[in-house]
Amino acid sequence: MNKHEKSPVSPVHTASRPRARRAVYDLLDHARAGYPASIAVNRGIVLLITINLIALTLESVPHLRARFTPWFIALEIVSLIAFTVEYLLRVWIAPEHTPDRHLGARRSRLKFVTSPMGIVDLLAILPFWFAFIVPADLRVLLVFRIVRFLKLVRYSPGMRSLLEALQRERRALFGCFVILLGAALVSASIMHIVEGDAQPEKFGTIPDAMWWAIVTLGTIGYGDVVPVTVLGRMVASVTIFAGLIMIALPVGIVASAFSDEVHRRDFVVTWSMVARVPLFAELQASDIADIMRLLRAQRVEPETVIVRRGEQADCMYFIADGEVDVVLKDKTVKLGSGDFFGEIAALRRSRRTATVIARTQVSLLVLGTHDLQALMHREPRIAEHIQHVASTRLGQEVIVPRGDLVSDEIDKAARGS
Repeated sequence: MNKHEKSPVSPVHTASRPRARRAVYDLLDHARAGYPASIAVNRGIVLLITINLIALTLESVPHLRARFTPWFIALEIVSLIAFTVEYLLRVWIAPEHTPDRHLGARRSRLKFVTSPMGIVDLLAILPFWFAFIVPADLRVLLVFRIVRFLKLVRYSPGMRSLLEALQRERRALFGCFVILLGAALVSASIMHIVEGDAQPEKFGTIPDAMWWAIVTLGTIGYGDVVPVTVLGRMVASVTIFAGLIMIALPVGIVASAFSDEVHRRDFVVTWSMVARVPLFAELQASDIADIMRLLRAQRVEPETVIVRRGEQADCMYFIADGEVDVVLKDKTVKLGSGDFFGEIAALRRSRRTATVIARTQVSLLVLGTHDLQALMHREPRIAEHIQHVASTRLGQEVIVPRGDLVSDEIDKAARGS
């Protein structure tokens, strides 16, 4: 074969490997998108991490370690194999991450390996493979097993949001730390002058007094070092009040940043859900942003009853993802992504005439009755579409007319009257 000719099997391998890699990527990283298989894999990994942390705690008890050593060893071997396979797969699928596709396979994998989560994944397995070759101190291995706790960051939106908030406010937090350190130094210096002669073993030097200053400013106050002079107690009182302010600064910064991060994440999730609803697809970005203030995102597990026949209606639902069954007296109607339900009873504020059950995991956008009327009054195109669908359903008796809305009431709601 000429060296310039391509092997006839290479296109097959080239096409099949990206497909397999993409399938693994979806399996490991698409739990947040609602993929059942991915959710199962993610929950399995979280369960394994949790069992590891529990075993680590119990193994530190001597009589439990002596009694269940074979079980602890077996769990460690299984965990080590599972985490190693997970790490190797994540390195392999790194080129599938959307922000890194332009980097190429090698650079995207290097970026993952050197990322914080990549380093955590590596530290969770590498020392234990070395332990099979080179004898290691068990206490050191225990420290690296605790590192596995950090793997939960990947699977916990709350922990991810907190770390992102800390990362965003790192400069402000560092400033707080510098202020706290300066306050401790000033307080320790004053206490050294005031209490140094009365308690030379505790305040004889500024480094000795620093211990008292740090625990006092941290509002801990162990009580192992206390002032005995009147002036020393006055300085201590001022230090205690200063400590309250010092602690309140970083707490307020972190709380505010964490709240903003949670709201930002919810905004992104809701925006992506709104974009999947055809009814809103043609709106301008500014209009979608305004409508999002009226909508509330909700995720429902399969077989869950969303609304029940006979309940008082106070909202309608848009299906962003998934499928539901609308159970009527004589038939069942299936609705999917882009459909909506509950608009007729919601506008009339009557009781539900059908029970709606989730067929799959469903992502819903919930719109209250008052907000629905405001939306129809503001967006004539949306009002016209809802009117058309509602009238069609009434005509086809997909929703029973009794107690529901008729066409003139739809027009009245659209006019905002």
